[in-house]
Amino acid sequence: MCGRYTLTVSLEEMMLRFMIGHTNVPYHRPQYNVAPGQLVLAIINDGEQNRLGELKWGLVPPWADDPKIGSKMLNARAESAADKPAFREAVRRKRCLIPADSFYEWKTRQDGTKQPMRIVMRDRQPFAMAGLYETWVAADGSKLSTCTVLTTSPNELMEPIHNRMPVLLRPEDEPLWLDRKVSDPARLQHLFQPFDESLMDAYPVSASVGSVRNDFAELIEPIET
Repeated sequence: MCGRYTLTVSLEEMMLRFMIGHTNVPYHRPQYNVAPGQLVLAIINDGEQNRLGELKWGLVPPWADDPKIGSKMLNARAESAADKPAFREAVRRKRCLIPADSFYEWKTRQDGTKQPMRIVMRDRQPFAMAGLYETWVAADGSKLSTCTVLTTSPNELMEPIHNRMPVLLRPEDEPLWLDRKVSDPARLQHLFQPFDESLMDAYPVSASVGSVRNDFAELIEPIET
């Protein structure tokens, strides 16, 4: 799964990297421990240009009776999302990019304890996780916009750490994922392959990342184990 990540680059860097032509987000501070239930930055394409906005992490389907269901929909399995009622329409119509510059996963040690690992690109550049989004409308007419992160099987780097990893998109594949004219899930299946492990790196970090209350630069520093 994917349950924590970082986004430490500036708003300007993000807009340049993801070719964002418009955003109502006035400011972005470095985030070292993005967690479920928080508002996260996401990118959609409006048919003409990429746009950056905020979505709550934990997808709430339009048909849900209670928005609390979002806490159970932080991730969607890429292999089956197109067939699941909660994600079926979003796969066809509401796909987004969730920018990050690393994600965390917990590796089980030989003694059974967990060691948090930070997974990054070798060049330390930001990347895009494949996401889905939906808008839920309450009885009073108020709207809640939410998202989920797609996951896939692990590559060779991730396999010793966890049995799933986020779907990471190559920059050249991002336009296809955002293309609103593409509604056939079969055209997207090749994007769900595990990302090239030769372009990635992983290292142990402090157990302090386990608490969502912690959000400071020291969390991403490597530690000795």
